[in-house]
Amino acid sequence: MLKIAFALLMMMLAGPGSAAGPQETLAAFHAALATGDKAKATELLAADVLIYESGFVERSRDEYASHHLSADMAFSQAVTRKVLQHGERSAGSQAVIWEETETTGTYKGKPVHLFGTETAVLEKTGDGWVIVHVHWSSRKAK
Repeated sequence: MLKIAFALLMMMLAGPGSAAGPQETLAAFHAALATGDKAKATELLAADVLIYESGFVERSRDEYASHHLSADMAFSQAVTRKVLQHGERSAGSQAVIWEETETTGTYKGKPVHLFGTETAVLEKTGDGWVIVHVHWSSRKAK
């Protein structure tokens, strides 16, 4: 319940054009995944977003929305994602965020314990930020 309350708070803080910065936008994206809010998740992605995961590439918001977004939301709703390390650099209208995460829980009846890395590139558009690239990688914990 606490996870969903936090996710909803982050989504309210980072509405379209109102995100205080790149980190809030990325946090709102993860919150949207965790609450199953497809509209919010896609709103935070650039139309030409590039998503790299496990050697696969999705080359647009529409492609991601029609392929892996539903599975990513189902997974995010079932597990808990904890940021272990975070870094951010921005210059003008560009920002890069990198995070190391630990994900735990149960998904499809199986225990999950993963360590992951995420690199996200964001671009300022008007008052807000959108995600233009994400690269995810993970490994099973020993």
